[in-house]
Amino acid sequence: MTSTTRLTVAQALVRFLSVQYTERDGVRRRLIDATWGIFGHGNVAGLGQALIEYADEMSYHQGRNEQSMVHAAVGYARQSNRLSAQAVTTSIGPGATNLVTGAALATINHLPVLLFPGDTFATRVADPVLQQLEVPYAGDVSVNDCLRPVSKYFDRITRPEALIPASLNAMRVLADPVETGAVTLALPQDVQAEAYDWPDEFFAERTWYVRRPAADPAELAEAVRAVRAAKRPLIIAGGGVHHSRAEAALAEFASATGIPVASTQAGKGSLNHDHPQDVGGIGHTGTATADELARLADLVIGIGTRYTDFTTGSHTLFERPGVRFLNLNIGAYDGHKLAGQPLIADARAGLTALARELGPDAYRVTASYIAEYREDKERWEQRVDACYEAEEPDVRPTQPQVLGALDEIVDESDILINAAGSLPGDLHKLWRTRSFDQYHLEYGYSCMGYEIPAAIGVKLAAPDRPVWALVGDGTYLMMPTEIVTAVQEGIAIKVVLIQNHGYASIGGLSESVGGERFGTAYRQQADDGTYTGRPLPVDLAANAASLGMRVLRAKTVSDLREALAVARAADTPTCVYVETETADTVSGAPPAQAWWDVPVAATATRSSAVKARELYERHVSTRRRHL
Repeated sequence: MTSTTRLTVAQALVRFLSVQYTERDGVRRRLIDATWGIFGHGNVAGLGQALIEYADEMSYHQGRNEQSMVHAAVGYARQSNRLSAQAVTTSIGPGATNLVTGAALATINHLPVLLFPGDTFATRVADPVLQQLEVPYAGDVSVNDCLRPVSKYFDRITRPEALIPASLNAMRVLADPVETGAVTLALPQDVQAEAYDWPDEFFAERTWYVRRPAADPAELAEAVRAVRAAKRPLIIAGGGVHHSRAEAALAEFASATGIPVASTQAGKGSLNHDHPQDVGGIGHTGTATADELARLADLVIGIGTRYTDFTTGSHTLFERPGVRFLNLNIGAYDGHKLAGQPLIADARAGLTALARELGPDAYRVTASYIAEYREDKERWEQRVDACYEAEEPDVRPTQPQVLGALDEIVDESDILINAAGSLPGDLHKLWRTRSFDQYHLEYGYSCMGYEIPAAIGVKLAAPDRPVWALVGDGTYLMMPTEIVTAVQEGIAIKVVLIQNHGYASIGGLSESVGGERFGTAYRQQADDGTYTGRPLPVDLAANAASLGMRVLRAKTVSDLREALAVARAADTPTCVYVETETADTVSGAPPAQAWWDVPVAATATRSSAVKARELYERHVSTRRRHL
């Protein structure tokens, strides 16, 4: 007879999660490290009670906003290389729907997070309960169904015994390197508190092995032929290089072949900035060096990249007639993009096999090609130096000079986090990465408000490393509340808060597409109704201080250097606040080196829109469909 233990559904779930592990390359990790939670009537008596009951088995973090709890969990998962994740529980209603943005971010970026939104009564005896959405044509729909399209796995647990297969499926997806993303188990509040006799085998330790699939021999042979035939190949390193921990394999392959390596936002840091084959970011926010190589490449080797529009210049960047694509990717969907030759495999396993089949000394690009891109890179580095340099230390810094000041004090242990605004473009072009995980840009969803909560998650995963959240005033105002969590738990994140009085990136984009910066500045209304008056009299530094953070105000470049050094040494949450000089421009960094398709009004009377449309049509005419 099978032995059983009588527990509530919520208690059984917490106990089950506490004994789930991942393993890759002999390294074993706890799959679900902790649970974030905000409690209401949909989960307080279920998961809330269970987390107290089993506090020794499952750590708990108190959040202030449901979306930001997901961001923190995502930051933790990325820093943990997707081998360990965190769960998030909310009440029903607005608490549950606040998860949607974070779930979309996790799924788009292929990062695991486990969501437990409370749900309405499975028995429906009290319908309609507080915060319940009533759908006349479907009695089984709740607001949690909003999470279906942004989840890689979704289930609603309407009976206790349904938790067993649902939990196993949830773990399977979280640990799957191809399918991972947001996983949602909607938990009706009555079911959470219901008791059931659980088989003890459900609580036995279970290890989920994270696969490294090898390349198919036929695909590998085709890949070798493609590389050997290439005269001007270019590697594009995407986030899959980091997820696979293929950085060393890539460095060896690039060194052996001489093939230059450009990186997407997710892939930056795949090679350190001083590696001889590193040519910087690719695409709209990339370097002139990488983009010129892309225009002339005869073979583009994409490794772990999704080929987003920023990477491809909205399909205008790869100009050479007959250019071909070789796509090493663990996911077949991405491996077949741009009509490329797929090499479906784990990035590290695929690179190792490709290097082996090419053989030592069997293939290397010409010395003239190497000299060409190294000289171009040196010219670009001189542009970076010029952007970073502050000739007058007693004046207000530009945004690139803020990065330059930070560049002076960090080492390979520091981690930088950003997601939205003008900073991603500046960082992708200018930042010199010193370690494979220093550069943490969430640019799959580019979600404003991600940085501060993500920094908390990263710091939880890397407690001994300096963790910086770089935010503009726009993204800060979206979601500063997790500062309270950092203060409460003593999580010593560092926030660099840049005040440029509005949405600088979108303001610049608006101007370029004929929108005349409408609605992008944080200013008083002028007499004509536009927001073009004086800057708003807000004090974001005072706001951060009011939430419990230590704040250092920097008015000049000299002040900034001193404040950053103090913040880096701090063992409490610390914010460096600085107002930049270029308040009404994007940043002062080099302009975009590749186009990005943002459609412009096809008809207009204002001259700015008419001129923008003319330029748009010229760019559109260069777009290619690679077949």
